[in-house]
Amino acid sequence: MKGGYILADSDKAVPDAILIASGSEVELAYNAKAALKDKGIDARVVSMPSMEVFDSQSDEYREKVLPSAVRKRVAVEAGTSFGWQKYSGLDGAVVSIDHYGASAPAGVLFKEFGFTVENVVETVTKLF
Repeated sequence: MKGGYILADSDKAVPDAILIASGSEVELAYNAKAALKDKGIDARVVSMPSMEVFDSQSDEYREKVLPSAVRKRVAVEAGTSFGWQKYSGLDGAVVSIDHYGASAPAGVLFKEFGFTVENVVETVTKLF
């Protein structure tokens, strides 16, 4: 109803990083959170099913979900990266596919194009 929400929070008052995803990518972000914890990075996972609805929320709510103090952010989107930089920020990154035409089972494509826990973890750790 609010377009974006905290799915799994950090144990810290201010997370080390934020993972943002929608749809099937949310599970990937959630699993990457656990792997990051093993590396000493305490991340928050934000599910963002609707950018438009999220953007219509109060500044206070948006700041609660995506605090401006947390600049290490990675958006995970199996489609285009278009629009996700607004949430990942200048210091963040987007794991996405910005081309079309590949055809194979989803599991094969996800691995081929970096939609793995390992790649998301590596993308986050590169921000530190």
